[in-house]
Amino acid sequence: MGEMTKEFLHEAFAGESMAHMKYLIYAEVAEKKGFENLARMFEAIAYAEFVHAKNHAKNLGLVKEVADNIDKCIEGENFEVDEMYPVYKATAEMQNEKKAKTGFHYALEAEKIHEKMYKKAKEHAEKEEDMDIGEIYICPVCGYTHYKGELPDNCPVCGVKSERFKKF
Repeated sequence: MGEMTKEFLHEAFAGESMAHMKYLIYAEVAEKKGFENLARMFEAIAYAEFVHAKNHAKNLGLVKEVADNIDKCIEGENFEVDEMYPVYKATAEMQNEKKAKTGFHYALEAEKIHEKMYKKAKEHAEKEEDMDIGEIYICPVCGYTHYKGELPDNCPVCGVKSERFKKF
């Protein structure tokens, strides 16, 4: 693949991925305001952006077998936990950006859990078996991820009531 085409595919993948997420966030805002049709429009177009991003990812060779995909997930989570979010959080603290610091803290705590989950998933994928993970709960405020044991009354990271968690 030509270097310029590869660079453009990376840029297109990043742009489509970001658009996908923004539009889902916009859909959530519209839905909370009672604009059901606008929310549905945002969700539909977000899906189209997802399709575009998926095509670019495939063309870049980013999509592989399950165990290989999990390796990339572990690698990404590890980077976020060990390098990215600690630096981002420290910078926000140094610049007295309280909201950014809180957001980075929330993400860091969730990413630690995700890394462990992916490592466990890798063990199963290598045996070519599915993982019996049970129900997964995500805090809608900070992204805390709960998947084992009894659900706490409140999120251990941000304190929100667990009845607000989203179940998967």
